[in-house]
Amino acid sequence: MHTTIRSLACAGVALLAAVPATLSAQLTPAQSVPAPANERVELTELQEVQKLMAAGQLKAALARADEQLVKNPRNAQMRFVRGVILTEMKDTDAAREAFERLNQDFPELPEPYNNLAVLAAAQGELDRARALLEAALSARPDYATALENLGDIHLQMSADAYQRAARLQPANRALGSKLSLTRELIARTRTTP
Repeated sequence: MHTTIRSLACAGVALLAAVPATLSAQLTPAQSVPAPANERVELTELQEVQKLMAAGQLKAALARADEQLVKNPRNAQMRFVRGVILTEMKDTDAAREAFERLNQDFPELPEPYNNLAVLAAAQGELDRARALLEAALSARPDYATALENLGDIHLQMSADAYQRAARLQPANRALGSKLSLTRELIARTRTTP
């Protein structure tokens, strides 16, 4: 897999290192996770949490998110941003749990599936990542981030298959060519913003 993950940030695209796939994690819940009508009043709190995140104050952002979730535990946007904070804090298990609970409570939202797929890919669980992305696309077929990520997963799975086949048939030049082309394409996606 690749060594970076593209993440949508508030003002554009940011790169996070040490993730073995070029997968896009949705990191702007205020823009991507629709708020039920009763949650729109809390947008200011969500924006405050996002400001803390942007300033690198992840512990303060998490504390603020947790404080708001005590008041309204069904706030999908705040729960999503909490999962993002945990991801950025490298607390993968807690982030995974946060996104899984979101999927249970709000199966119609594709973003938590996408972010779970990013976490699964980072762990080398490509089949699970693929299934999660397909679930995201079932929830919203026009979700471009999940479609792009699914393409990246398929690309990596292709490279893995070609590599295994090339080990079994080292004299097969066609396999070597396919593996080289796939690796080249993967390398190009790493450098493409």
